[in-house]
Amino acid sequence: QVQVVESGGGVVQAGGSLRLSCAASGRIFSIKVMGWYRQAPGKQRELVAFITNGGSTNYTDSVKGRFTISRDNAKNTVYLQMNSLKPEDTAVYYCNADVLQFGSFAFLNYWGQGTQVTVSS
Repeated sequence: QVQVVESGGGVVQAGGSLRLSCAASGRIFSIKVMGWYRQAPGKQRELVAFITNGGSTNYTDSVKGRFTISRDNAKNTVYLQMNSLKPEDTAVYYCNADVLQFGSFAFLNYWGQGTQVTVSS
């Protein structure tokens, strides 16, 4: 089985920074895409950013220029550096990974349990 675990959430004032980390573990042969999603109270979960195993990235418009996604393929880890945080960034942030396990022939999608980010004004 594969586990995806996030860390790094917390409370920060507007304009501050946080760095989220997400590590995938288990019988992992390859991870195709790793991404961050967020869900604010009363809202649908939305994609924040994703990164491919080749390093290509994509961001939702509201975080462009403020957030940076990166990954360490050797550690099966993805990071989200969040700068110039705004109160509207407050949400539970979830990590997502497309994983191919040893002995498997298909990529499966896995979610972490989420980490709370709260930005105070």
